[in-house]
Amino acid sequence: MTLFIDPPVWPAHGTLFSHLVSDGSLQELRLFARAAEVPDRALDLDHYDVPAARYDALVAAGAVPIEGGDLARRLAASGLRVSGAERNRAKRATLLTRWDTLWADPGLARKAGEDLVDRWREPHRVYHSTLHLAVALDALDTVAADARVSERALWRARLALWFHDAVHDGVARQDEERSAALVTELLGPLAGTGVSGEDVDEIARLVMVTADHDPAPDDVIGGLVSDADLAVLGGSPAVYTRYTHQVRAEYCDVPDPLFRAGRSEVLRMLLAGGPLFRTAPGAARWQAAAEANLRAELALLAA
Repeated sequence: MTLFIDPPVWPAHGTLFSHLVSDGSLQELRLFARAAEVPDRALDLDHYDVPAARYDALVAAGAVPIEGGDLARRLAASGLRVSGAERNRAKRATLLTRWDTLWADPGLARKAGEDLVDRWREPHRVYHSTLHLAVALDALDTVAADARVSERALWRARLALWFHDAVHDGVARQDEERSAALVTELLGPLAGTGVSGEDVDEIARLVMVTADHDPAPDDVIGGLVSDADLAVLGGSPAVYTRYTHQVRAEYCDVPDPLFRAGRSEVLRMLLAGGPLFRTAPGAARWQAAAEANLRAELALLAA
């Protein structure tokens, strides 16, 4: 793998910035950036934005200087690139606009929405980022179009996705429990403005569905939330491969043998646990592709 940096010609914050990318490994990119003391917050989905003052040091550390057009082509060929359309859907302003549509009086709930978006933008995240939130919300809209559920139930499902990885420290189940507790913390004060205690309890329950993705057969809303969260597994091979790079980079400090063993166990459990998707629309759209993607990744990990 090779790391590339373009000239510092992009103006922002009173200086000029370069882009630092890898031609095939987000993990390599992140480890290089950390070794060079580039902060995690400089990662913008598929590249680092680094100020001009750091350019010479990064080249000396091993980044190959190339022109911006060549860097863009190499990033596109790497399979790591996040498209402009995806990037726009994951922007803070776009997500907050989407949050506002959930409320009759957006102003009353805006503080909670800002808190959630800022959590999704925490610098330690690579996969569990605003892009994942946007993709999950889109996936819910896709499967909900064919579901016979009430608008209130869909409203709760959308809010559950907003909360489901709001706390992400990489600790299984504890993250979901703390995310579910956040529902009460942020939505509880909105009681009397369209949010009931029943709403809060149900949204928190739906957040916990994403801990094991095993909703009861008659839990239609739980199935929709679970399917939306797992939709990336049924993406195209290119989308799935990029997802695996994002996951590896998020846990970049885990030694490779330990990561391979742990990740392989997760994949085997997913494949052995019955249907991944619990709604008919989700199964029809993503089940076959997801099984193929999981098996392909498992084979690579074993190689």
